[in-house]
Amino acid sequence: MHSSTHSHPHQFGTKFSLANVTVTVLVMLLFLIFLFLFLTLVAGTAQAQNTVPPTARQAATMPQFASRLAHPTPTQAASRASYPAQPRASYKNPLDPRARIHRGGPLDANEIYDNGPINGSTDAWTINFGFVTSDSFTVPSSSGVSGMTFGAWLFEGDVLQTVEVSITSAEFGGTTYFDQVVSFTQSGCSANQYGFNICTETSSNFTANLAQGAYWVNLSNAVVNDGDPVYWDENSGPSSASENSVGTIPSEAFTILGSTTTTTCYPYCLPPPPQCFTDGIIHDFQSGGSPSGVTLDKQGSLYGTTPRGGDDDNGLVYKLSRTVQDWMYAVLYNFTGDSSGQQPGGVIVGPDGALYGTAGGGTQNCNGYCGVVYRLRPSPVACPAVFCSWNQTVLYRFTASPDGFYPNGNLVFDQAGNLYGTTEGGGAYGLGAVYELSPSNGGWTEKVIYSFGPDTTGGYIPNSLLVGHDGNLYGTTSYGGDPNCTYNTCGVVFQLAPAGDQWTERILHTFENSQSDGAKPQNLVQDSSGNLYGISTWDDFGDSGGVEFMLSPSNGNWIFTELISRYSQGYTTSFTGLTTDAKGDTSVSGSTIFYYYADCPLGPPFFCDWYILGRHPRDYEDTTYFDAYGLATDPEGKYLYGVTADCGQYNQGTVWSSGR
Repeated sequence: MHSSTHSHPHQFGTKFSLANVTVTVLVMLLFLIFLFLFLTLVAGTAQAQNTVPPTARQAATMPQFASRLAHPTPTQAASRASYPAQPRASYKNPLDPRARIHRGGPLDANEIYDNGPINGSTDAWTINFGFVTSDSFTVPSSSGVSGMTFGAWLFEGDVLQTVEVSITSAEFGGTTYFDQVVSFTQSGCSANQYGFNICTETSSNFTANLAQGAYWVNLSNAVVNDGDPVYWDENSGPSSASENSVGTIPSEAFTILGSTTTTTCYPYCLPPPPQCFTDGIIHDFQSGGSPSGVTLDKQGSLYGTTPRGGDDDNGLVYKLSRTVQDWMYAVLYNFTGDSSGQQPGGVIVGPDGALYGTAGGGTQNCNGYCGVVYRLRPSPVACPAVFCSWNQTVLYRFTASPDGFYPNGNLVFDQAGNLYGTTEGGGAYGLGAVYELSPSNGGWTEKVIYSFGPDTTGGYIPNSLLVGHDGNLYGTTSYGGDPNCTYNTCGVVFQLAPAGDQWTERILHTFENSQSDGAKPQNLVQDSSGNLYGISTWDDFGDSGGVEFMLSPSNGNWIFTELISRYSQGYTTSFTGLTTDAKGDTSVSGSTIFYYYADCPLGPPFFCDWYILGRHPRDYEDTTYFDAYGLATDPEGKYLYGVTADCGQYNQGTVWSSGR
């Protein structure tokens, strides 16, 4: 036993050491090969998840792009003659200062703003594949924009065809003054040291009237002949720039073309960038932002919500009560998130005096939370304070299809106490639904009473609902209707009538996305005579506007009439709110100007008696512009109430009141 134990290490050291080393080396090689393949697979997967980098410099270092770039040296780039796509004389050396599109100093006669020359040799930012690059510019006096030029980096042989250009009051958004897919002409191309073609892109085929002020131009959805990335040249211009996926970036090379205009125009000159309204504000929000519209109870108190803010930043419900000289603000409920709800929409006052509304949260079966319907009531226990928190009850948590989910729009009650609403998702066909909540044994029973689809001519994704005087349901959809409508976005006004256990849909009007009727109807209301009113928007190759319409019952049919049409060439404008008072007069709010009118005869709207918060609309110098929506009137029609999306002392939104 001893000799056997002694001989084992001897055999291991002499007979197995070489074999052992060989096996070890092979194992290590296999491991390294496996590791290399794994890392290659991971890298390939990562690249597949983000196939287009945000900058041209990054593209030049990635194999899938670098293999398609010529990679000339700087000397070669400076001396390179031309490419077949353009005549030789059109190519300039981007490294030669004389080739830059502008040299600074005084502007040319057709230029409003020049952000400096094309650099061509530093970097550039993607303006397609979901990337949006935004850059600021200023207008020294009222001007008419007729186009722009910008510097582009392109793959060899590519020719830029179109770019979506928008002009806004803030980067990537705010008030939109122009938004259109624009054709560009390519010239002055030359290669740089990274292998890209650096070109001047020019368009003189769009228009927008701008008042003196600061603006942002946003480029996105660029298209070239073979689907390659397109990049906007980076320079050291004076403006501030941002990119939607990374934030602040260096300035970009561009020039805004146009000329100074006068303020004599009909029916209106386009307004300056929105100024915050100051008169009539009864509450400034300190947090939350974008408050919902307001609703009134019988005592004249106002109720509403904010999507954020509150103790947990999940949103809140508030109350504004009139005092002798002012308004008293109180938070009734702070949403806690998850199953109890978050980011609430608007609220209504129910027949029992409680508040009813919808919110996010609930169950997580719908690619996230499915949404909830809730009720708020005062505490049954006496409260010593002036305002006390109200108690919340979740009436229903939505589930996945065939149930509806993602509640939107407004809630409405019928005379029997049943509650109705719409969802933008779910239903039997996944295109939205109308649901009913009925009180039952101390709780509430939910059922989907109508699913939109599968025929989209009946509309889909409903967005507003009301219970008509006849007991039928009436509403609007954002999409569907005319199958020939651009992107099927026109929408319908529908009626749902009960037939036994079913509800039958009838289309009252299909929208055509025209100046006469608009598209994407919403905000449906009804007057005491049974007429339906709503608002819509339209957009036709950059000419856009808003429409207030009326649908009147007549011998079993419904007659469509355009009441107001706001038109603006090359300028995005819309109505954002609508309400009626007890006398049937309607009030309309818009994205930049607020309108009120009463007893307006049919025909051209400018013959009506219009006011902007008590000031005549033609008094251009004495008006302010703001985002007003979510309107409500008191029962006597004495006061009109609404909210603004931002503005106020904290720029988080306001509630305002206007005497009539």
